[in-house]
Amino acid sequence: MGEIEHSARLVGMALAIGLGAIGPGAGIGIVFSGALQAMGRNPEAEGLVRTYMFLGFALAESLFIFALVFGILIGFNII
Repeated sequence: MGEIEHSARLVGMALAIGLGAIGPGAGIGIVFSGALQAMGRNPEAEGLVRTYMFLGFALAESLFIFALVFGILIGFNII
């Protein structure tokens, strides 16, 4: 593997991980912001809102984990 190809793989890995972190980071912020607003407006529904908040957090975080895995696969010349 040439030096240029190796450098391109490392840049691809960095882009996959970096750009893959932007969306979930913003999504997690929106999820928690909405959940806190909902709990503030309707404290009786706190349990249900908290359940959906953690579900939204897990789904948003899974996107970053996929980006991390694909970045590692690119960086180590697996794909």
